[in-house]
Order: sequence, then structure tokens, then C-alpha cells
Amino acid sequence: MSKVVQLFKGETQMKREITIFDIAKTFLTFESMTNKKLQKLCYYAQAWYLTLKEGTPLADVDFEAWVHGPVCPELYHFYKDWGFQYINKSEEVPEEIQKNKEIYDFIEKIYEIYGDMDGDELEALTHNESPWINGRNGLKRMERSRNIISREDMINFCSNILK
Repeated sequence: MSKVVQLFKGETQMKREITIFDIAKTFLTFESMTNKKLQKLCYYAQAWYLTLKEGTPLADVDFEAWVHGPVCPELYHFYKDWGFQYINKSEEVPEEIQKNKEIYDFIEKIYEIYGDMDGDELEALTHNESPWINGRNGLKRMERSRNIISREDMINFCSNILK
């Protein structure tokens, strides 16, 4: 009970975790883009962060092996009304990312590496990589899937690139 009282007295600060929406909005400060491209950039940010931070996720979400590549369902549904149109560019980096220069620099680096590709090129790239292939687990080309892409597969794939 005393911790609750301390919370309301301001003696304990609650730290909010970085969300997939914070990451997406940060990517959107670099350019306007389609939901497909945004999904793939967020996927690569998650995969590389998991790898470089020994299994710690950038955001506590999973990506699924959908027909058009890795997708975070929560993020997809948030932006799905944009269809194939470009999502408006964000004017401001989310506060939680602004507070953490290391995370901002990491997201910016992912954008530098993958940002010159469009959604279709990023889709093609993921379709040739083992995490998505393993997540599809022998499904037909256009068969829907809710299979989660294994974080371990993401780490193994990125680790092999580093070697």
C-alpha cells in the first residue's frame, strides 16, 4: 500500500516502455511511407535489436509471417485505413524515443540501411530470409498465416550476417 501512496506523492516514477507505435512514428519522421514499408522497417529494427542486445526486444511485440512478409498485427491495424497510400510524415519524434538517444540513433541507422528500399523491395528481401520462410512453415504462397516469426530465428539470421 505504501508504494501506491508514494506513486501519488510523486516519489516513484513509472517508466513507460518504448512501443511499436513509438518506433513507427520515429520512422515516419524520416519520410512518408506505406504501411508495408513501415512494417518491414519495424521488423528489421526488432530483429537487429534482439540480436545486438542479446535477446532483448526493442518493443514487446511479435511479428507474424503474413503473405507479404513480416507484420506486427497491432501496428498493421493501426495504419490499415491508409491502404496502399502513403502514411503522413510525422513531425515529431515520440517523447520516449527523444529521451533515449541510443534508441533514436539505432532506429536512424536501420533507416539508413533499409530506408532507400520501397515496401515491395523490402517484402522481397524478407521473403528470401529464413525467419519469414520458417514462419511460413510450408504454407502456400498466398495462404494466410498468423504464425509468429520466432525471435530465435531472427537472432540466428542476423547473427549469421554479422559473422
